[in-house]
Amino acid sequence: MAASDIMSKARQINKKLTAHDFITVWEHYDVDGNGYIEDAELDAFFRELIQTTGGPETISETMLADMKQKFMEAYDVNEDGKISRAELSNILPTDENFLMLFRQNQPLRSSVEFMEAWRKYDTDRSGYIESNELKAFLADLLAKANASVPDDKLDEYTTAILEHFDTNKDGKLEIKEMARLLPVKENFLMRFEGSLKPGKAGKAVLTKKEFNRVFDHYDKDKNGKIEGAELSGFLKDLMEHEDEEVTESGLEELKDQLLKLCDFDGDGQLDKAELKMVLCPGIDDDQGQES
Repeated sequence: MAASDIMSKARQINKKLTAHDFITVWEHYDVDGNGYIEDAELDAFFRELIQTTGGPETISETMLADMKQKFMEAYDVNEDGKISRAELSNILPTDENFLMLFRQNQPLRSSVEFMEAWRKYDTDRSGYIESNELKAFLADLLAKANASVPDDKLDEYTTAILEHFDTNKDGKLEIKEMARLLPVKENFLMRFEGSLKPGKAGKAVLTKKEFNRVFDHYDKDKNGKIEGAELSGFLKDLMEHEDEEVTESGLEELKDQLLKLCDFDGDGQLDKAELKMVLCPGIDDDQGQES
């Protein structure tokens, strides 16, 4: 069976997918929950897709490789060798407005952007995105796509999202659950995995050049201070770097600890000298390598 036939039949077979069905398919293949179908997950997806669309039960490695190549050429828009939710929505079309949520909801560039969104939609500052706040988030995404969706349909989308991303079934999303729905491209601090070891007092573990890159990344508005969502984004990345579970209470506790330790002028923000106390205590402006 030709790849073009598989593509055509896949689109026909899956036209009846509901919002709930689409997310169920996604979660079935995104086994590690990292926001992508990749590697062995990708092989499993294409094997079952071939079988579902009338292909042979036994699929050779040659046929699988050929099918993957054809599909990825057609649908892997950013050519990263994996499938995002937005890309899957083009392979398995269903309710067009629902799929707009995933096409609009691309991975964020940084945790600062994530925390800006979190603060925007956690309107009651409860530390959770509740169903009405999630509905507002989805409505804004659809508005960006110029999609007009009736209120009952938006309720359906909200319910479908909660069913699959609310892992503890409390009817709302905490930070780690929202992070699966609104993924960040990368934890910036992971770039310095080999040298960044917060808490090693008296030992410079980042070069001056690396430290400046970190500060500039989180100082999004370039005012010389890491504050508000910038500080929360930095702390989120720091906790993930240290393999700590990110929660609203955990972020607030870490922020209080760091500000108590390093915020010398008491303004609730971190400037360069203060951030050095967090990332590389012991280094001064004339120390450290430049590369």
